[in-house]
Amino acid sequence: MLFHVRMDVQIPADMPADVANEIKAREKAYSQNLQRSGKWPHIWRIVGEYANYSIFDVASNAELHEILTGLPLFPYMKISVTPLCRHPSSIRDDES
Repeated sequence: MLFHVRMDVQIPADMPADVANEIKAREKAYSQNLQRSGKWPHIWRIVGEYANYSIFDVASNAELHEILTGLPLFPYMKISVTPLCRHPSSIRDDES
């Protein structure tokens, strides 16, 4: 199942820099492991914002929920999820 996910990060301004940097380092490692596994095939930064658009390829809604809530930055995010399916006019055969 494919999902389009927008993540807006809102780290509190009063969070100590060392704490924020440690969380960001864990976030990077977590997300890169998911990218390597194929569950997070695309991630794009939104210019001028602390936000991203991502595509997830997972087995179920529950798996996506588990992945998103496992993000170290999850407590500081606003997340919007849109389920996707293949468009009948697509010329590609490799889409889920």
